[in-house]
Amino acid sequence: MKIKYCVPAVLLALGACSTTPVDRGTSPTAPGTAESGPDIALQPLRVPSLSALPETPARALAGRYQAVNWSSLPGWQADSLDHVWKGFINNCKGLMRPVSGSLAMPARANPRAWQPVCQAAASAGLDANTLDTAAVRNFLQQHLQPWRLLTGEGQVAQNTVTGYYEPLLKAARSRSSGYQWPLFAAPDDLLTIDLGSLYPELAGKRIRGKQVGKRIVPYDTREQIMAQPERQPPVIVYAQDPVEGFFLQIQGSGRAILPDGSAVRLAYADHNGRPYASVGQWLAKQGEMPLAQTSMQNIKAWAKRNPHRVQEMMNVNTAMVFFREEAIVDPDLGPKGAYGIPLIGLRSVAIDPTYVPLGTPVYLATSQPASSQPLQRLVFAQDTGAAIKGPARTDLYWGTGDEAGAQAGRMKQQGQMWLLWPRQAGAPSAR
Repeated sequence: MKIKYCVPAVLLALGACSTTPVDRGTSPTAPGTAESGPDIALQPLRVPSLSALPETPARALAGRYQAVNWSSLPGWQADSLDHVWKGFINNCKGLMRPVSGSLAMPARANPRAWQPVCQAAASAGLDANTLDTAAVRNFLQQHLQPWRLLTGEGQVAQNTVTGYYEPLLKAARSRSSGYQWPLFAAPDDLLTIDLGSLYPELAGKRIRGKQVGKRIVPYDTREQIMAQPERQPPVIVYAQDPVEGFFLQIQGSGRAILPDGSAVRLAYADHNGRPYASVGQWLAKQGEMPLAQTSMQNIKAWAKRNPHRVQEMMNVNTAMVFFREEAIVDPDLGPKGAYGIPLIGLRSVAIDPTYVPLGTPVYLATSQPASSQPLQRLVFAQDTGAAIKGPARTDLYWGTGDEAGAQAGRMKQQGQMWLLWPRQAGAPSAR
């Protein structure tokens, strides 16, 4: 799960971002949230009977949808479909969860519409790691209907496609001279208040705070947390590099490489509800470097030259993200997105669920980062984001590590999309 303050620019220019952090709206009953439960990636696909999936009221979608032939999808036959079947099976695990009906949660694809398709997938006899591209393509074309996404006015939806990724950092369980920078679990006294449960017009909006006497007050800032060791949250790991730890918080999740070479995932658990502030802009105002040069690499170099000012720099950003530790059960799988499903590099996207319900397979047509070379592939709508708003607005998950980060940071292209929906179910619908 990722909380993003600003989409591609945080990698290449941390100084450009100033968006307030917003909760990503994960369902409290979805696998991968703070509640404990079995990892959905380790569970077999179980498809309940249609009668076991209750009918819930439909939710209005803001877009319009035009049925087209598969031949209308640019580059469809050239898509290698690597990892698509694994993604499809995992996606069905999410689709087969009953919906809560709460308007505080992002819109999800209608489980009843998908039940026959997921049942067919479970009976298809294909391993999750199958290399039988022809069988996968035939299954998709047989069972799914492409619908071109249009704006509410009926125009072809075209919008910005950005990128994000899962960073790596070196860390240790214990604090030492080489590992000084704590990454915290969620504090016990952090309260989350769902405003939509009280005011329907504020559906999806949450505030965070703590109780002091009989009052709820804003939760501590980064500076306050760091200045009070006696009441700090539990530490999961200590990062070797402060800027890398800081950047992992901006991305919202990442992998920690421990001294013995093993790795654990630091998955998004919560945040303190405070607004984000750019350390790059602060460095520029301090005269330490021009704003255009406030890349992560330059900020790391500044931190090494000024170790006594690192905490001062980080305190400029009052926001703090808290994590939970997860085992890495499959190196192909990234952190869980807002849908509670593990993301797959170049096969998962964050979308605006008012146009594309979570859990929907999508065909994305865009171009490679900073290039006109086509990037056209089937992806799964499994995440949301504060900056991901509007028809066809998309954030492509690139995977794990520095190379994925470099591609994600350069990604700011135009794109279009087609929703892939069960043939027997009519136009896309949400619950």
